Amino acid sequence: MTGIELAEMTGEHAGQVLEIYRLGIGTGDATFETEPPTWERFIAGKLPGHLFVALDESGRVAGWIGCGRVSERPAYAGVVEHSVYVHPGAGRRGVGRILLRALIDSTEAAGIWTIQSGVFPENTPSLALHAACGFRVIGTRERVGRLHGRWRDVTLLERRSPVVT
Repeated sequence: MTGIELAEMTGEHAGQVLEIYRLGIGTGDATFETEPPTWERFIAGKLPGHLFVALDESGRVAGWIGCGRVSERPAYAGVVEHSVYVHPGAGRRGVGRILLRALIDSTEAAGIWTIQSGVFPENTPSLALHAACGFRVIGTRERVGRLHGRWRDVTLLERRSPVVT
């Protein structure tokens, strides 16, 4: 985990963040999206104060994390859904853990009690990262969507804060 610095995500990081997203899309195991959105569309769905990048020794973005509300209904005010992406060249350096820990800290400080995510079952590195950071499997949504003509399942994960009650 040496040489990785955490920073708030800004427009300065847009190109690199969207490139990492594009690389994740290209794996076929990260998202139902088939193209990265514009920066404006990408940022519009994210909560300010909970957007982070991990920067490598040269200042390049090695990964990013962000979250958005699951609902505008007041009962769900403390529930967010997140995405975390690590550049393929930065794997196995603790980048994902640094980012997820930053999100956990920022959301708990904001009174958010649940972070959730949906992960393709084939994305075993993401499932392992989430388990290591205290997420639990809630269940599997079977054949919830099609990607490139193939039905895909999604494993639902959540982390309930032990601090926010």
